Amino acid sequence: MADMLALFTSIGLSEQKAKETLKNEALSSALKDAVTQAQRVRGASGVDKTMGTLLYNMASRLKDTKRLTFLSDNIAQCKICTELQLAAALDFVKSHPQEPINQKAFEEACGVGVVITPEQIEDAVETVIKKHKEQLLNERYRFNMGLLMGEARTALKWADGKVIKNEVDMQVLHLLGPKTEADLEKKPKVKKDEVAMNGKKQTEGKSLMEQLRGEALKFHKPGENYKTEGYVITPNTMDLLKKHLEITGGQIRTRFPPEPNGILHIGHAKAINFNFGYAKANNGICFLRYDDTNPEKEEEKYFTAIKDMVEWLGEFDSFLINVTVLHRGHAYVCHQKGEELKGHNAPASPWRDRPVEESLVLFDRMKKGVFAEGEATLRMKMVMEDGKMDPVAYRIKYTPHHRTGDEWCIYPTYDYTHCLCDSIENITHSLCTKEFQARRSSYFWLCNALDVYCPVQWEYGRLNLTYTVVSKRKIIKLVETGVVRDWDDPRLFTLTALRRRGFPPEAINNFCARVGVTVSQTTTEPHLLESCVRDVLNDSAPRVMAVLEPLKVTITNLPENSKSDVRVPDFPANEAKGSHVVPFTRTIFIEQSDFREVMEKGYKRLTPEQPVGLRHAGYIISVQKVIKDAQGKVVELEVTCCSSDTAEKPKAFIHWVSQPLLCEVRLYERLFLHKHPEDPAEVPSGFLSDINPVSTSTISSALVDISVKEAKVFDKFQFERVGYFSLDPDSTADKFVFNRTVTLKEDPGKI
Repeated sequence: MADMLALFTSIGLSEQKAKETLKNEALSSALKDAVTQAQRVRGASGVDKTMGTLLYNMASRLKDTKRLTFLSDNIAQCKICTELQLAAALDFVKSHPQEPINQKAFEEACGVGVVITPEQIEDAVETVIKKHKEQLLNERYRFNMGLLMGEARTALKWADGKVIKNEVDMQVLHLLGPKTEADLEKKPKVKKDEVAMNGKKQTEGKSLMEQLRGEALKFHKPGENYKTEGYVITPNTMDLLKKHLEITGGQIRTRFPPEPNGILHIGHAKAINFNFGYAKANNGICFLRYDDTNPEKEEEKYFTAIKDMVEWLGEFDSFLINVTVLHRGHAYVCHQKGEELKGHNAPASPWRDRPVEESLVLFDRMKKGVFAEGEATLRMKMVMEDGKMDPVAYRIKYTPHHRTGDEWCIYPTYDYTHCLCDSIENITHSLCTKEFQARRSSYFWLCNALDVYCPVQWEYGRLNLTYTVVSKRKIIKLVETGVVRDWDDPRLFTLTALRRRGFPPEAINNFCARVGVTVSQTTTEPHLLESCVRDVLNDSAPRVMAVLEPLKVTITNLPENSKSDVRVPDFPANEAKGSHVVPFTRTIFIEQSDFREVMEKGYKRLTPEQPVGLRHAGYIISVQKVIKDAQGKVVELEVTCCSSDTAEKPKAFIHWVSQPLLCEVRLYERLFLHKHPEDPAEVPSGFLSDINPVSTSTISSALVDISVKEAKVFDKFQFERVGYFSLDPDSTADKFVFNRTVTLKEDPGKI
């Protein structure tokens, strides 16, 4: 075991990731074989981290291990060098399960040996831009740049996507020049009643409130519950509805009833928006009610966190209710064991016809703790619409409750409490997800059996996201195994995690509106949520300058003690929204990627032969000397500067910092490799085997301008040309920590 641990860490896996891999016998065996084979081929050259990541991804995704040696050889021989090539290789062997592999056909299908030169990329991008030049000049930066990327990538299938993107950005900048204020103005959204998405019609362009005012939902009006299909009408129904209207005054009433055994996730955001939103859109009220029926899984921190997240999303009113135990001979105390009760579809209980008086006495003994757990339950005399018989209403639990301690040892079930809480609160519309549809019959039955007001249950589709898990059990497993730090790890899609990563609550609510209030199940890509985040942060996150990989620059024609103030607009598209001042001194820092010692065709930024402008400063700098360390790495540039008013306009402007704050920056990518990590067909070895080994990285020596020094936890900024970032709770007075919320533009590889 220790040898395999050392083997896995030698290829770049973290110790935690290696230990986690060892728990999966099939994956660890396949990875061991792959690495051993690669080492055999590589010899003294060894297996580096990049190659190790490819081997890990291959071993975790390859279903037919008889091709493992073949693929390991091709990775070790540097024929398969990228994720794009690996995906093509896996597809090829999957489509050739029996016959021997034709190496030539394989290499052709995977782009082996294909070399895409910078000149080819430049030429391909030039061709695409020339094709769309007229439209580009007309629409400028409102043009769909993704179209340019798509056409260039089609022409150069095996080219590095990032290199193509950089070339597109440079050539567009060269054609159009820097963005003007008009370019930065937000494009007005075109409202459309309905657009096709994933084969389904979905409302777009309408606010959540517009969608929830009832026209499309076809919900019954308050007091007209009986008009709903399937509603059970009893002799007392109309009188009960009349009393209900007297209490509510015809007000819409909904509720949000989460179970306090975990942190809310992105799916709950839809439920919160649907329940609170429907009430708010119709001048009603929504109650926050805890489904407090499983004390062994509940903790005080979950109660608090749920309330915090509901208020964070929209400052909704909240309220907690207890249930009064009611029964009229429609239930009985049963002594069948757990296995006999499972599924409620066993033969009828021998105690089903027990006299009411006897059941009352036994139920009182249950309450007083006379019986052991599982020795007795209270069951309701009914058959549910799925055929299950006599669901349990109360069971014995000797687990202390986080608030009442040992005062109670019997606890009601969801089937018993849910409809009665709704009745007591005079809920008009009980909105829940589709999996509760089978409970509708028991909902109506219990209210009518007890002769109390009966609300109407309406079901809607759950919201699911790809590349994540939201099951509480699975998130706990991720926490316990050390894959994530806690429920608020920014790679998760719990609401606390999204808040920590910097997602504004408005963006989450807008996302729910964009998904719509459809009753169908919805599976959505994370980039749609990220798009909503960018829309909000573009208008709300002030711009600052930050350098993630600093390169020192000394401006030799400025005095040693030179210092001036540069005013930077918080929002360049609307300078009336404010600005901040940063110092400009003889020493500044720029991004390492904004300098190249050797000029390459198409490169628009700083080189010894090519000057560059400094954003906001009004200066252009030119390289005079390149300083390197003993290993030949560039560590400093000596430059001269001149006013941008007197010099020829440079091909690019770059950001910079001077007298900055040192900070730590945390970058995040998708936590899982596959879209559906819980699907056995996609990930046979289970979701824990699908963890992306490079889902997080830390830059410990980033620099940010001094204007953020008064920032508070969760404050959000746009680091110019870099992305959107939020101040993390780990920050201290000595060192700020920023989480990257999202990149400036969509990147399929990021979460």
